[in-house]
Amino acid sequence: MYDYLVVGAGLFGATFAYEAAKQGKKVKVIEKRDHIAGNIYTKEIDGIQVHEYGAHIFHTSNEKIWQYVNQFAKFNRYTNSPVANYHGEIYNMPFNMNTFNKLWGVVTPAQAKQKIAQQVKDSGIDTKLARNVEEQAISLVGPDVYKKLVKGYTEKQWGKPATELPAFIIRRLPVRFTYDNNYFNDLYQGIPIGGYTQIIDKMLASDLIDVSVNTDFFAKKDYYINHFDRIVFTGMIDQFFDYRLGELEYRSLDFETEEVDTGNYQGVAVVNYTDAETPYTRIIEHKHFEFGKGNKHKTVITREYPKSWHRGDEPYYPVNNEANNRLYKKYQKLADQQANNVIFGGRLGQYRYYNMDQVLMAALQTTNRELK
Repeated sequence: MYDYLVVGAGLFGATFAYEAAKQGKKVKVIEKRDHIAGNIYTKEIDGIQVHEYGAHIFHTSNEKIWQYVNQFAKFNRYTNSPVANYHGEIYNMPFNMNTFNKLWGVVTPAQAKQKIAQQVKDSGIDTKLARNVEEQAISLVGPDVYKKLVKGYTEKQWGKPATELPAFIIRRLPVRFTYDNNYFNDLYQGIPIGGYTQIIDKMLASDLIDVSVNTDFFAKKDYYINHFDRIVFTGMIDQFFDYRLGELEYRSLDFETEEVDTGNYQGVAVVNYTDAETPYTRIIEHKHFEFGKGNKHKTVITREYPKSWHRGDEPYYPVNNEANNRLYKKYQKLADQQANNVIFGGRLGQYRYYNMDQVLMAALQTTNRELK
């Protein structure tokens, strides 16, 4: 009956299904959750689009990807400008002249650069041989910024001391010597007006696409493999192979969402809590993604708690250190042997951190190879 089975109704799977249906292919999509849209799922509460699985800001410098996603939703002009809370002290993110002025009272870029250079020199860190997150951060911004705005947050996020985390995690730490609080440098940025779920709804709206939620691939894995010639799998690659080579490492999250009887709880969409004592990494106030739209007397906030992943938990972040990447390459060899009927895609299927624009690009590249 179907040309393809797509496992997972998130952004990668939905994009593949949409493109395949455009070429006349019939697609069955199954999703283990009770809703489509994966981690970009949004639902309305008090007239506010709530990001159920953490903050998602679409940003890209790829004009074709920006045009592609805009066919499914109209985007607002939201600019990501989070702030950091360190024991009640508020600092601008990313690290910029507003941050440095608050920390040290410096006013000009030259003063800020001189202050950082002196701190780096005094630290004794070899800037060319940073071996871990702590050394990498200090070599970029000095110990003051590291201790207040990097160390606690990063260790909570990854569940390990910064000295045990690989330097590449923050190699692209944004540091700007301008008074600019825009976190991203991308040309295009925004939030879909009315939330993200509509994008996936429209992608899966074709009569050639049949969607089933509350459907676990692994409950009938042998059946699906035997009855579908081509499968697009967007779940965990190690789980697909029954963890036969060992478990890849992931980080998971718990979300604590609360309706609050106030029109404005924190004044910004995202506040990062960078001290070690606060158990959550950030609080998201969803109405600020759409400039206060929704109930004027209520707001919705979400506290985000990182945690270790165990089987049965939702995997949110692959831990791409050297050991895990070596293990993934072994799984990739198994995937290559399965390539005649299974395509692995997405953040979990390809075991890499993807932004949304990168997911779209990877999905479109996959469909072009598959359907050319």
